[in-house]
Amino acid sequence: MDTLHSYISEQNLGDGRNPPPLAPPILKHGDLVISQTPNILMYLGPRLGLAANQGNDIYKINALALTALDGFSNEEECLRRVKDWVKNRLPKYLGYFERVLSGKASGEGPWLYGGVLTWADLVLFQASTFPPIPLFTTSLPIGYTPPFTLDGTSYMFRKAVAHAKKSGKYDRVFQHYEAVKARPRIAEYLATEKRQKYSNYGVYRYYEELDVVAEE
Repeated sequence: MDTLHSYISEQNLGDGRNPPPLAPPILKHGDLVISQTPNILMYLGPRLGLAANQGNDIYKINALALTALDGFSNEEECLRRVKDWVKNRLPKYLGYFERVLSGKASGEGPWLYGGVLTWADLVLFQASTFPPIPLFTTSLPIGYTPPFTLDGTSYMFRKAVAHAKKSGKYDRVFQHYEAVKARPRIAEYLATEKRQKYSNYGVYRYYEELDVVAEE
């Protein structure tokens, strides 16, 4: 924590190559220091073999990851807003990724791009285990946009996601979710204590009164 605080301290002016990061997540690799989740993913993806054929593919994969990260928009806590999100926003993003998975660029298999696992697949499944600000709270700053990830959304809006799955409209999306979850190293990680549990302190909170199904 001392190292983290030193990076985000008001006294940190950065160095000759790196401006100071505003907030975590922060990645330091050698002399490089970068922040912002999409930026870090775009840096790590090719180095971890998660960038399909690389080249211009990284920009296409990044666009998919950014779309997943942009899945929510919100203003304040109220049942009306939740109903609107469940009715319009959720099917919009589920439908988009269903189209992506149905397209030729997806390739063979369950993945979003190029027929291979990329960091965009991991983002859609679960953006990160770092717990940002919760979605529906009166203290939430206007314009804050938590990520659209199927795992977290399934926890937060259980009835709506179950309803969407039962509809059969998004079969490829849910097959994609299971495919990521079944990856050996991911399955091993999910079974350990390293995986943070959902709680009332994370981005995905469960409120029974907000767990609704869209009205027809």
